[in-house]
Amino acid sequence: MVVGPFPIAKLLYLGVRQMSKPVANRIKAGARRSEFFKSYICLPPAQIYHWVEMRTKMRIMGFRGSTIKPLNEDKAVELGAELLGEAIIFLIGTGCVVLEYSRQAANTRRKEEELGDHHNHQDDHVNHRQNRSI
Repeated sequence: MVVGPFPIAKLLYLGVRQMSKPVANRIKAGARRSEFFKSYICLPPAQIYHWVEMRTKMRIMGFRGSTIKPLNEDKAVELGAELLGEAIIFLIGTGCVVLEYSRQAANTRRKEEELGDHHNHQDDHVNHRQNRSI
């Protein structure tokens, strides 16, 4: 039984993805405790998200022009922290995908160059044989 090379890069990407959830949870906990994170990082996106979500729901139900009350601070901080955590996980996952794509592209490019070099070597060899036979 022949086994191919061990995909260490994929194992590392999997490890990074598995670590992203606890890292996101720690950042969320820190965001809930810090006034700076509450005021400038968590609250504005949460209020915007709430406004867009409620506006969409109201339009779907046929209520046009009704005002939307902002979330209270506790709910907004919780929603903002969840949005922040999900964004971190999404960014880490996207980074892993981009790195894997670039690694695969580099491998493909390297294989194409090796194949091109091999073809050039064969062409040179054939030309050399033809020149010798003349």
